Amino acid sequence: MRHYLIYPFFISLILLFSCQSNKLDEPEITVAELQDHINYLASDELQGRLPGTEGDIKSAEYIRDQLESWGLSPLIDDGLQSFEIVSSLEAGDNNVLKVNNKTLSRKQYMPLAISESTELKGKVVFAGYGFDIESDTLEWNDYDNLNVKGKWVMIIREDPEVDNPLSFFANVSADMSKVMTAKDKGAGGVLLVSGKEVDPKDEFESLVRGEYSTGIPVFRIKREVADMILGSSNKNISELEEKLNKEYLPLSQEIECTVEGKTELLEQKVSTGNVLMVLPGNDQVLKNEFLVIGGHFDHLGLGGPGSSSRAPDTIAVHHGADDNASGIASMLEIAERFAANRNNARSIIFAAFTAEEMGLLGSKYLVEHMPVEAEKINAMINLDMIGRLKENKTVQISGVGTAKEFKDIIYRLTDTSTIRLALSEEGYGPSDHSSFYGKDIPVLFFSTGAHLDYHTPYDIAEKLNYDGLVMISELVYNISAELSGTNKKLVFKEAGPRTQNHRGMRRKGVTLGIMPDFAGNIKNGLRADFVTPGKPAALGGMQKGDIIVAINGRAINNIQDYMFRLSKLDYGEIIQVEVLRDNKKELLLIAL
Repeated sequence: MRHYLIYPFFISLILLFSCQSNKLDEPEITVAELQDHINYLASDELQGRLPGTEGDIKSAEYIRDQLESWGLSPLIDDGLQSFEIVSSLEAGDNNVLKVNNKTLSRKQYMPLAISESTELKGKVVFAGYGFDIESDTLEWNDYDNLNVKGKWVMIIREDPEVDNPLSFFANVSADMSKVMTAKDKGAGGVLLVSGKEVDPKDEFESLVRGEYSTGIPVFRIKREVADMILGSSNKNISELEEKLNKEYLPLSQEIECTVEGKTELLEQKVSTGNVLMVLPGNDQVLKNEFLVIGGHFDHLGLGGPGSSSRAPDTIAVHHGADDNASGIASMLEIAERFAANRNNARSIIFAAFTAEEMGLLGSKYLVEHMPVEAEKINAMINLDMIGRLKENKTVQISGVGTAKEFKDIIYRLTDTSTIRLALSEEGYGPSDHSSFYGKDIPVLFFSTGAHLDYHTPYDIAEKLNYDGLVMISELVYNISAELSGTNKKLVFKEAGPRTQNHRGMRRKGVTLGIMPDFAGNIKNGLRADFVTPGKPAALGGMQKGDIIVAINGRAINNIQDYMFRLSKLDYGEIIQVEVLRDNKKELLLIAL
């Protein structure tokens, strides 16, 4: 009798432990684990995760090793997709500047990042602020009746209203704008000098990575050098600045002076890489299709000038807890749950991107060197800055218009009593999903939005809303489970792009309606990675993949050339745009 009583007891124990085992095999997304990931990624040890640094390498290896520990396999090599990026610019030893055959000290001049590495010997003309303005409210042409062809043009930096952010001059006062205007007038080179009103200490800035060459030599010179050049005119640069600021009239003149200059800029490259791991699908057919879940793991290092830090004068660890340790931690927790459940019919690629802060370089590199066919990717989910869920519990989801099924899936799987949705149709935005959208892949971009600590040293782990991060991660997991399941493959829809200014450029509102290749993968031209239906470029016949090489006969070599040319255009104009298509030149007429 006792024998028969004990038997069901042991059966009950077995069932109990079996249930507990299943519970362990399906790990919860927890605050504690999210904190562990973020505390490490946003730690002082990793020094802000700047690409090419030890912190960058440690971050990538940590992410790879975590994914590998749950049974995921490398999608490529050892799970790290390595490539080189330009980390900084340095002035080479061969920079030389002579004024009337007198060699200057290197402390008196420096080449700018927008300079070409080249040389020029020629006469000098002074062109005031270097303006060529013709509008209903102001006419100011520093080049009127001034022959600058093949000569050095000396220009005062900034403008007479530098303290007024709403000034009319704001669109034409940047160094790039002035140098491009001088080049268009035929200048052989440019000498930029800061006036006392703008820079009382006359200090040089650091060379900034990310600028593009204008194709001519460009030097920043000290005021004492400008005065040396002006010697024969019996004027000095401060007097000219004062008069320009008072009269708002050109003071351009030819100068009896010869300047000989040679510029040399050296690109410093570093190796970095994306983390690419895959969880194979469990369906014999659908396992050959993919869902990509990812986010960027890089940040700004120690900040400083040229880093895009909002505190550029502060050299300190920029921890990037929300931007974007939060997205990576969420991705890791989601991966762990999928690895335990193995309920994905399609294979899932977990991708951690490097160099997003430098212009989406990591995701751009991936889509240009994809280990799988882009057509096999069902969707891409991007997690970027999801750690600051606010009191109103609003989650921003962009890209919902890039597949017709998205809205239904999102609303069906979201408990709107606990999460408020802010949906946006557009597939283009300031993060890594844009790279996939440009390849006709449906995308979703999750974020809780910007905050005052964004891109400062104060974006720290202690300030995150971890309960909110759990809620968002659960939502993303549920949506991902649906997209990696046995449902039909999503059909891509064009939705955007949403037009955005290139970082740091101030310009008018004229746009062509394209998503340009911000990563600069093409030399001597600018590729259109996406052309928005119904916008000027599309109506004028431009196609995705066209390489813009000229606008109105003016060369386009890079994104900065393109933005400068756009800043000179007005609504209603019909412009000529030369493009390369299949290695053949096409001329398009585009109405703005």
